[in-house]
Amino acid sequence: MPKILPRKFYAEPTGKLARKLLGCRLVRERRGIRLAGRIVETEAYIGEKDLACHAHVGKTPRTRIMYGPPGVCYVYFTYGMHWLLNVVAEEEGFPAAVLIRALEPLEGLDVMGRLRPGKTALEFCRGPAKLTRALDIRGEHNGADLCRPGASIWIEPAAVGPLRIERTPRIGISRTPEPWRSKPWRFTIKGNHFLSR
Repeated sequence: MPKILPRKFYAEPTGKLARKLLGCRLVRERRGIRLAGRIVETEAYIGEKDLACHAHVGKTPRTRIMYGPPGVCYVYFTYGMHWLLNVVAEEEGFPAAVLIRALEPLEGLDVMGRLRPGKTALEFCRGPAKLTRALDIRGEHNGADLCRPGASIWIEPAAVGPLRIERTPRIGISRTPEPWRSKPWRFTIKGNHFLSR
C-alpha cells in the first residue's frame, strides 16, 4: 500500500504547507499505472483578503471546495483550455489552497510522453497546466480526497533530506493589485531544472 499523507499534514498555514509539499511525490493512478513526480514548485493562495485567490469573491459554486476540509483537490479550468491542480490547506471554513506549479517526473514517463506528445521529459510537467496534462488530471478530480485510501490521486512523503528553498512573488497575476501581486508566496526547490517557465 502506498504511504498517503494524512489530513493533519495539510491542516497548516498555507505558506507552511506550500513549503512542506516541496519534495513530496504527487501520484496519479491511471488505468493501473502510477504517474508520479516530485513536487518542485508551489504557490500559496490565502483567504478572501488575498486578491489573487479565487476566494476573494467569497463562497461560490466554484470556490466552495476551498472552504472544505484540508487535503482535498481544488481543480479548476482556466483560459478555456487548461486544468490546474490545487491542494486545500488550513482548517475547514477558511478558504486557502496551494497551487502545484511543477513536478520532476519520476514514474510513468512512457504514459506521460503519450499524453504530452512531442515533448521531452524535461518539459512534461514544467508548469501547472502541463503537469495536469501529463498526469491526466481533469475536472472530475475537483473535490477528490487526497487522504482517502484507494483514491486515484494522492501525495506521498518526501524521500529527500533538507531542501534549499527559494521564495519569490507568484507568477501570472499581473492584473492583481499590490500588495498581493508582490507577496513572496511562490516556493521552489532552488536550482531545480524542472521549474516552470
